[in-house]
Amino acid sequence: QVQLVESGGGLVQPGGSLRLSCAASGNIFSINAMGWYRQAPGNQRESVAVIRSGGTTNYADSVKGRFTISRDNAKNTVYLQMNSLKPEDTAVYYCNANLRTYSGLLTANEYWGQGTQVSVSA
Repeated sequence: QVQLVESGGGLVQPGGSLRLSCAASGNIFSINAMGWYRQAPGNQRESVAVIRSGGTTNYADSVKGRFTISRDNAKNTVYLQMNSLKPEDTAVYYCNANLRTYSGLLTANEYWGQGTQVSVSA
């Protein structure tokens, strides 16, 4: 069984910064990609940033230049450094992982964290 545990959300003023963390644990064989998604009230869940096993990254246009995704492979942890936060960044942020587990059989699956609230307000 795999768990993704997120931390680092909270309330911050516009222009401020937050750092989200997501640690994956369980019988993980390998991780193909990890990323962050967000969902604001009344909106669909959207991709914010993704980092792949080779280190390549992708960002939503709305966060380019402000957010940075990074990964610690030894700890199976992904981070999202969010700078110059705007009120429109307010949402629940979800960690996502595409990985393979091994329990006698190699299986690929997608997993989600429980979500962490990020609120940007004066």
